[in-house]
Amino acid sequence: MRLVKEIPHQRYKIQIFNYNDKYIVKIELGDYEQTYKIGETNVDGLQDVENMISSDLLTNTLKRFVEMRSDWEKCFKEKNTQK
Repeated sequence: MRLVKEIPHQRYKIQIFNYNDKYIVKIELGDYEQTYKIGETNVDGLQDVENMISSDLLTNTLKRFVEMRSDWEKCFKEKNTQK
C-alpha cells in the first residue's frame, strides 16, 4: 500500500493510499479510524478522490466516530461486569 497524499486537517489525520487498483481514504481520530475504498476506474484520478472528501462527509464521519467510541466503551463495561 502506497501513501499518495496526506491532507492537512485540524481535527483528523486524512491519508489517501493506492493499492490493488484502488484508492483508499483513511480518516483517523485518536484511537479510531475509518476507511473508504474506491476503484481507480470509478474516479478521474487523485484530485477527484480529494474532492469527494467534503465537509458533509467529515461531519458524518465525526458522528460515526462518536458511535464507535460509545460502542467500544459499552464493550469494556460489559467485559468488566462479566467477571
